[in-house]
Amino acid sequence: MKNQIPNLLTLSRIIVIPALVASFYISGPVGNWIGFALFAFAGVTDFFDGYLARSMNVVSPLGRFLDPIADKLLVAAALMMMVAFERISGLAILPAVIIMCREIMVSGLREHLAELKVPLPVTVLAKWKTTAQILAIGFLLVGDASPDMIPSILIGDILLWIAGLVTVQTGYIYLRTGLKHLD
Repeated sequence: MKNQIPNLLTLSRIIVIPALVASFYISGPVGNWIGFALFAFAGVTDFFDGYLARSMNVVSPLGRFLDPIADKLLVAAALMMMVAFERISGLAILPAVIIMCREIMVSGLREHLAELKVPLPVTVLAKWKTTAQILAIGFLLVGDASPDMIPSILIGDILLWIAGLVTVQTGYIYLRTGLKHLD
């Protein structure tokens, strides 16, 4: 059973997605906070699935496959729903589009390079991008339900732009690295 705990945590992130989507249909601050709580729960499971897999020495091919997919599905669902419900609007949509395009590009690049047995390891800068992206999404999920003294939308928009800019940089780094192996 302990071998399955990290994979179950990863699967829980995928299972959370319909509930996160449903939270957008709950009107008022309650829906915002439920969406935030679900996203925060998913973030905690993202930390613990990898930590437990490594510390218990139960890293599995299924986990290596599912973990990045779960992350991308969760982020994509949150960004799409926030655009649809105008919690991300105007020019702030641009970094959201950049983030989603980069994720698709890097996933395709990783898949192709895996066939060539060429690793494309996660960079430190990409981890910073992910941190800014997750924080941005968290603040934007809370949105106008936050206390008046915390400008969640402004903070979320700024962090989304930071994540978008770093996304361009990391996407370029990955693409440049990958192009060396494409004939």
